[in-house]
Amino acid sequence: MSYSEKKTFKQLPEASSWPKFSGTGEYDHMELIDYIDGIFIDVPSIPDYWITARLNTAFKEHASIWYTEMKEMHGRRNCPWWKSQIIQK
Repeated sequence: MSYSEKKTFKQLPEASSWPKFSGTGEYDHMELIDYIDGIFIDVPSIPDYWITARLNTAFKEHASIWYTEMKEMHGRRNCPWWKSQIIQK
């Protein structure tokens, strides 16, 4: 990882601070989408795959199962694809 990549990576919020949801009852999936959109605004040079690599930390319980199944079926996808899948779900 280059110096500039390390510098950019340090600007990525810790995974523990990301909004989380379980997919049961009333949950605010838009909070996660807005949060990710905010990261891209705050750190425009951040690579898409750094975000998608941390998506699993946001999903709990039923949402985690859904995410795992989607990832197994569709493989690696970019943030816009995941965003559309989360909204559809």
